[in-house]
Amino acid sequence: MTVRKVKSVWNGTLKDGSGKMDITGYSGPFTFATRFENAKGTNPEELVGAAQSGCYSMFLSALITGEGLNPESIETSASVTLGELDGGPAITNIKLETVVKCEGLSQEKFAELSVVAKEKCPISRLYAGGTASIELDAKLV
Repeated sequence: MTVRKVKSVWNGTLKDGSGKMDITGYSGPFTFATRFENAKGTNPEELVGAAQSGCYSMFLSALITGEGLNPESIETSASVTLGELDGGPAITNIKLETVVKCEGLSQEKFAELSVVAKEKCPISRLYAGGTASIELDAKLV
């Protein structure tokens, strides 16, 4: 299996410090303000959302392809909620919204495959039994 490496560095206090995340093809700063105050920039939760939406879309594509169909497009967005649990910050919810275009895919099969992809993509499995619930709003157009 594939192993991917990323690197993050944080300097200073939580409130006044800053960090940098290095990911293949991306290097960028993050701060207290980008994480907790909606300042411009990225944060770990945004990257979790990107991972979840990308993983879900790819796995759904594999499932649809396994049915002998060719999906034209799968567009998925993720909203990640950072809340509080046991006195500390925690990701409490991830909501996926996806729109799929695929000729020949029935609504019934789409509904089935959408749920399987939500439950079994590798990033979803990472959260199974954890503190975050994963919601899904899936549309076939």
